Amino acid sequence: MLIDCKSIAQSIDTETMLLLTKVPCKPKLLSISVRPDDGTISYLKSQKKKADSLGIEYEMTFLQSVSELENKLVEASENRSIHGIFVSHPLPPEIDETKIAALIDPKKDVEGRNPLNMGYLVYGYEEFSPCTAAAAVRILTATTDLAGKKVAVVGRSTTVGLPVAIMLLRRDRSATVTVCHSKTKDLGEITKNADAVVIAVGKAGFLTPEMIREDCIVIDVGINVIDGKVVGDADKRLEEKARVTPVPGGVGVVTTSILMNRVVKSALRGEKS
Repeated sequence: MLIDCKSIAQSIDTETMLLLTKVPCKPKLLSISVRPDDGTISYLKSQKKKADSLGIEYEMTFLQSVSELENKLVEASENRSIHGIFVSHPLPPEIDETKIAALIDPKKDVEGRNPLNMGYLVYGYEEFSPCTAAAAVRILTATTDLAGKKVAVVGRSTTVGLPVAIMLLRRDRSATVTVCHSKTKDLGEITKNADAVVIAVGKAGFLTPEMIREDCIVIDVGINVIDGKVVGDADKRLEEKARVTPVPGGVGVVTTSILMNRVVKSALRGEKS
């Protein structure tokens, strides 16, 4: 059974539209990409479509070098007319991601990559938590009461796995979390005993029906292109056994809505400061 992520995204959009009535200026999101591939460009176009539908100003910038990116981030962080900054990933291998994330003004870091915002997560502040991780948690909380539930997080990236685990441990959620990775032994046994699985490993069909129990909740964060089609990290057969987020049309849809919501909140804070 597929989880209806579009209705969750719509509820976020409704909140965003209400916030927009309170902002005297037009919120603006700057999306920056360095030597993007076709998939990245396609995603940025979907961002623009969402921004346009909400009445958010959207600027897309393509760059070629590290120095261009660094200069653009410093400039955008100081520009009061820009309320949110998004840097598309993956970045070229020669770019130090931590250094780049640190150049983004934490108050405009709508994607949640600045080290300061990452650190706030430990103390339970999620205003600018990593966007995709926030989407995964939003879907989980909309689907089940997490208190005491066993959640297996497969993948330990700083954009999904680690922040998801931290967010699920927050006292108002109080899930029991196991983080799994490439060195985890008996991975299938861990996921089979979990009430929910969040998977983000970048391997198509990695999570199979044998690895989960009946009526498990599966948040599929994976994006893989197989024979020209976008598929997730969860085997399609899981839909017959579990409640699964679709790919595409699942976590990504909610992520984009959260991103736009944060741009508007950033603009609202800027007007009050």
